[in-house]
Amino acid sequence: MYVAGCDIGSLTAKAVILKDEEILGGVIMPVKPSAAESALIVMQRLLMDESLQLDDISCICSTGYGRMEIPFTDTNMSEISCHGLGAFKAGGNIRTIIDIGGQDCKAISIDASGRVIDFIMNDKCAAGTGRSLEMLAKTLGVPLEDLGRLSRRSRKPVSISSRCGIFMELEVLEALYRRKKTRDIARGIADAVAERAAALLGQIYCHEEVCITGGVSKNKAVVEAIEGRLGVSMVPLSIDHQLTGAYGAALYAHEYCIKNKVGETVTC
Repeated sequence: MYVAGCDIGSLTAKAVILKDEEILGGVIMPVKPSAAESALIVMQRLLMDESLQLDDISCICSTGYGRMEIPFTDTNMSEISCHGLGAFKAGGNIRTIIDIGGQDCKAISIDASGRVIDFIMNDKCAAGTGRSLEMLAKTLGVPLEDLGRLSRRSRKPVSISSRCGIFMELEVLEALYRRKKTRDIARGIADAVAERAAALLGQIYCHEEVCITGGVSKNKAVVEAIEGRLGVSMVPLSIDHQLTGAYGAALYAHEYCIKNKVGETVTC
């Protein structure tokens, strides 16, 4: 039985296909103008990669900000629930998740079955999210994917103290005006993101088994800075950390099939 999860965020669209609970494949791509278009294209790419048709999929579960706008899904779940279950299944003993996505940051606590027991979300400002990192990388004149690598070369990080994305950009511009090294500004940005994530995590019960999900998980400087503040090492996942939500959605799709007996052969 094939099931799929489709995660439509503010910056990227992700999809995962499972075959009998085992990951068959996954795709990550930039979003299109609408959630429906993003979902259709990301699923088409994944189905093509795996030589499948949409009719081969028994159930599709959607998640993310665009989950209610996708016409071909059978069910939907919140991204908080999907990141919780996805991280739990991909990380073994995970009990706490930091999810830093395109426009918000979440701290999630889960139980021994991967179900959410507590969470807190900062969505009042884009500071410390993928969107703000994209903006600040552009201000620095470096590709977003190079921001983490660049900041890890820093020896004298520049302090970025603002808690607003706009004021963070002004601090970066001021540092550039003062001829601070790009790598030191980049490290200051990573430290600022880590400080916000750690502060958010401090508002819920934090187990030692912590992982980070979302696109910002690929910025190693941010991950290392969060580890330093928390005094823990992030648990690695068996999947691409950015696919965690889509993976969790696919797992919920599988549960939906079992509960509703979808795909079962009926004998008379």
